[in-house]
Amino acid sequence: MAPPLDAPPPPEDVVATDAPASPPPRPDDDDHDRRAAGRTFPCPKCGADLTFDPRQQELACPYCGNMQPIALEEGADVVEQDLEAALQACAARRREEQGLATGTQEITCTSCGGTVQFVGTLTASACPYCATPIERAGVHDSPDRLRVDGVIAFQVEDAAARQSLRGWTKSRWFLPSELARDGIQGAFVGVYLPFFTFDAFTANRFSGMRGEHYYVTVGSGKSRTTVQRTRWYPVAGEFRRFFDDRLESAGSGLPEKQMDALEPWPLKGLKPFAPAFLSGFLARTYDLPLEKCFRTARGHMEAELEADVRVRIGGDEQRVLSLDTHWSALTYKHVLLPVWMATYQWKTKPYRVVVNAATGEVQGERPWSALKITGFVLLMAAIAATIFFVAQAASG
Repeated sequence: MAPPLDAPPPPEDVVATDAPASPPPRPDDDDHDRRAAGRTFPCPKCGADLTFDPRQQELACPYCGNMQPIALEEGADVVEQDLEAALQACAARRREEQGLATGTQEITCTSCGGTVQFVGTLTASACPYCATPIERAGVHDSPDRLRVDGVIAFQVEDAAARQSLRGWTKSRWFLPSELARDGIQGAFVGVYLPFFTFDAFTANRFSGMRGEHYYVTVGSGKSRTTVQRTRWYPVAGEFRRFFDDRLESAGSGLPEKQMDALEPWPLKGLKPFAPAFLSGFLARTYDLPLEKCFRTARGHMEAELEADVRVRIGGDEQRVLSLDTHWSALTYKHVLLPVWMATYQWKTKPYRVVVNAATGEVQGERPWSALKITGFVLLMAAIAATIFFVAQAASG
């Protein structure tokens, strides 16, 4: 089961504004727009709040043990969306997109009456007073936002993520001895991060030059030497390539290199989105618009197409003179992917690690031991010196 979210401090996007009262205050009608509705999942047996259990893939009650299957809409499926139509719609409403997910909202906790302020793109959290899981109702299906098409639910539990982190820590070279011995100490927080996937069919025509190396001997006597030269031949052709589920982050706050290293994601296991999957975890909607993510994805695809052209040109060197690409069958999906995040300090400096909560892959930042690095360099120098003297002695 997911760990209680009152263990770590609330994220910076969640601000507690009112302490819980008894009885819980009822928002005035004037506050309706400012104080939005929240969504919780009460247990039908004992009334406690259900959270998503990665092991059982169902909602679970931490008190009575009741399990509740997640109800999906009849006939629900993860469907590819028309990219060109979505881009036109996004352009039409770009000036108006200041709504539900990008502003500030206050939500009254239904359990204790405390008021939680959601800032920015955070859409699911927990009450800082009683740890009740709370979601901003309507964000992921708001007409001002692209709806979530699919989700990979948490599959790696907190304990398994910690085990993966311990293995990752032990495999780090030159880690400070104390950290290597005691391991990384930090509270894990489960977060759903937003991504877009893109599909595209490409038909490509190219022209270029294939360079083949050959060698000639020039000069004479002591000036005699061999030099490399290249013969160039024109090459042209055409080919097709389909890109399937090209993944692009829609804003996670994490370094791009770190997020890329968490791949691959088991995208074949995407499930139709249901708010219940988020219960007990944090979740964000996208910060980066669809247009920007597609430009980034298209740039990556174009780079791969050029690499394909170079393979087709062949030879020892290649010059790509032209590449004409026709793009069609453009589709996208808005998906949420799960990660465990933990922050720890070493010598007053913060470091962050993330775990792919679907595969257990670990990536993160780490400190380096200057003492161990110096010792390693000295050891390598000693080995090199020993080899040199042995070789000298053998030749003498």
